[in-house]
Amino acid sequence: MGHTFLGINLGVGKVKVILVDEEQNVLSDSVVRLTRSSPHPRWFEQSPEEWWSATSEAIASVRAHVPAAFSGLRGIGISGQTQGTVLLDKHHRLLRPAMLWRDGRALAECVELEALVTNSRDITGNVAKPGFTAAKLLWLQKYERSVFDSIAKVLTPKDFIVFRLTGEFVTDMSDASATLCFDVTRRSWSERMIEALGLSCGHFPKLAEGSEVAGLLRPQLALAWQVKHPVPVAAGAAYPAAAAVGLGMREPGAAHIDLGQSGLVFVTSNRAYSGKEQAVGSFCHALPKRWCRLGVVPSGSASLDWSAPMIGVRSHESFIEQANQADVHEAPTFLPYLYGASSLHSDARASGVFFGLTQNTGKRELAYAVLEGVAFSMADSLVSIQKNGAKVSSVSLIGNGRNSRFWSELLVTACNTPMNLHDSEFDAPSIGAVRLAQLSAANGSAGNLFAAPPVVETIEPREDWGEEIEIRRARFRRVHQALKSEFAIQEPRP
Repeated sequence: MGHTFLGINLGVGKVKVILVDEEQNVLSDSVVRLTRSSPHPRWFEQSPEEWWSATSEAIASVRAHVPAAFSGLRGIGISGQTQGTVLLDKHHRLLRPAMLWRDGRALAECVELEALVTNSRDITGNVAKPGFTAAKLLWLQKYERSVFDSIAKVLTPKDFIVFRLTGEFVTDMSDASATLCFDVTRRSWSERMIEALGLSCGHFPKLAEGSEVAGLLRPQLALAWQVKHPVPVAAGAAYPAAAAVGLGMREPGAAHIDLGQSGLVFVTSNRAYSGKEQAVGSFCHALPKRWCRLGVVPSGSASLDWSAPMIGVRSHESFIEQANQADVHEAPTFLPYLYGASSLHSDARASGVFFGLTQNTGKRELAYAVLEGVAFSMADSLVSIQKNGAKVSSVSLIGNGRNSRFWSELLVTACNTPMNLHDSEFDAPSIGAVRLAQLSAANGSAGNLFAAPPVVETIEPREDWGEEIEIRRARFRRVHQALKSEFAIQEPRP
């Protein structure tokens, strides 16, 4: 057997592991579901030990399916959920469950942080939001002081898996820039931001580009897996950057929109941007000398998970079928802020809203409104990124939502931008993790690793929908503007 490479994609809902050959043909894959808890409203937590257990289970399944190919393992790469906060003590023991990116408890601390470091947006490229690690650490100072005082290492979810694989504490630039403890322009930890938290740079992992080697696979794991040669583990990437690597997006202007549990708009750039004006973030790419603009809609397909039971359907497919039969003129406006609003509006207090209900509103109209609201939020993120100087040359549409023709066309029309579709089986973040593993094993030699996947179709905006969409999008924006003051007095804490 030839050389093979392992890609690990650690999400919020599942861990996926793939094994590929040198041409990135998938030889085997395995998925293990994850659980999460919400001990209070707007709090979201997960067990890092469950991440590791699920990762180990998925790897064991892949190895059992193709043992000969697995024995040729020459590199491991990891894509991870962003902005999760993992805390270890000096004995490398977990101090508490991980606080996930959707966690909204640290709202007041965002204001405090920007008061402590008045130029924080220049340093970090971002407006302070509750999901960022820095805000959570300030919250822990107040409400879990014994935990805070015991912190020896602050990691992201992916970093924890890297540690369990190698024994090393390393993160990449894309994950580090999502902590609000990082100087995005200089691609280094910010002493100013970290000292404002009462910590030091020593509390954070070493920095590496995503394609650099974080460490070698622990000998005990190599023995258990019957791998008889050193296996480098790449530093890896945050999920959005890993997806971009998988899509071959390293040139400025290359973009992807992800219709997943949350919605993401990622645009590649060759420079960092200030976070002064907008809630759209500036982050490092997982590749050297590359950055990105990132817009986030916290409730993407998660909006369907929430609303499907209300209209009596059990699947996304049935939900979208209902929406496709709606009388659009009777459909209400939906603000999809079930987990607060991020891009374009940085407002953790925002909540979901149906506006314009009448006696003629049925379940089909409710379903349509949900899909439309997510599409409008994604469109606002894209427009904001473009208005702030980022050029968009091409857009790929990925995520579960792209499997629906109706929802895809609705999104494309709302954005008024053609979007490329790739094979439905193509898993961009997992392939991105694999590519980073291959780069680390080859000491950074790219070869043809950044080839874009074939485009199977380009979806164009629907001209027959255009006028109606523009009218409804204008109302969507007016409803948000009218409710801003109401959101401001909502209290997210229990």
